[in-house]
Amino acid sequence: MRRINLEQDIKPLSEFRAGTSNFIRQVNETHRPLLITQRGKGVAVLLDVSEYESMREKLEILEDIYLAESQLGAGGGIDSETAKSKLLERLKT
Repeated sequence: MRRINLEQDIKPLSEFRAGTSNFIRQVNETHRPLLITQRGKGVAVLLDVSEYESMREKLEILEDIYLAESQLGAGGGIDSETAKSKLLERLKT
């Protein structure tokens, strides 16, 4: 995901309401999120759908890595040769 441009990508809710379609177009074209504020505080983020999906995929991979590290730390897991042979056996059936 591209970083927020502080001058262009932070908008108050009132301005967002008045120009919703323009801001959606901006997010789709720039692939940068839009931070929406209310009373000077961030309350929501508008993301392009493809950027959101990419972010979710990365988060799922990180969650899998975290789970694997936890399992290895608890003494779980198998060596790579055993994993490879088990995988090849599964593919044969």
